Amino acid sequence: MPDSASNRKPRTGVAALTQAGDGDFSVIDAIGGPRGVVESMLPGFVFVVMFVITSDLRSTVMVSAVLAAVQVMARLVQRQSVMGALSGLVSVAICLVWAWHSHEARNYYMFGFITNAVYIVLLGISLIARVPGLGLVVEFIRSLPTEHFRDWFHGWMSDKPLKRAYMAITALWVGVFALRLLVQVPLYLSDRVAWLGTARLLMGIPFWALAIWVSYLIVATPMHRHRELERAVQQQSEEEENKTAERGW
Repeated sequence: MPDSASNRKPRTGVAALTQAGDGDFSVIDAIGGPRGVVESMLPGFVFVVMFVITSDLRSTVMVSAVLAAVQVMARLVQRQSVMGALSGLVSVAICLVWAWHSHEARNYYMFGFITNAVYIVLLGISLIARVPGLGLVVEFIRSLPTEHFRDWFHGWMSDKPLKRAYMAITALWVGVFALRLLVQVPLYLSDRVAWLGTARLLMGIPFWALAIWVSYLIVATPMHRHRELERAVQQQSEEEENKTAERGW
């Protein structure tokens, strides 16, 4: 009978790090697979190319919106999961509406600036508080604390090597988001839409993949050791329960 790890559906994004300790981590799966990469990058790519060629914001917005909607429809027709494409559609829709209402193509990227800034603030606060934000996210997804929250929190926070790894990758992601802003905001302020769009694409999925890969390298070993310890503790607890049950008979 196949084990649960072989049947596990690959996670995407930071959630993929929950599988880092299992030895089956895949960067390609983590960024949504080849199709997910295309679906993520294509609307933005088309937006940049069309606007540079035509300088017509209206037609650029319409074509990008239709393309994003077609991607979701294709998933529906093929009876595949639409969550990735649908979240991409919502994100693209916000960007397109912002550009449309402001009548400035560069404002297509404003929503991205805001989200990057919010991530920097939240993760930065978590570092100052010595409760790594990425650790909270990964551990919450890995083992949902439906009860005994204090034990769950103490369980991974008291593992010093694992906590250090989570602190390191949290700082790494703060750096990624900050670098995006440092490069892209000056291009926005100077209204260089083509360069801004190119920077956004290059610092999108490629940076995302690189950050996830480096995060995996940092966290895989301490997470594996932590899981081994969890299994040992669980096994010991089960043995003690069995002995108690036997004595009760």
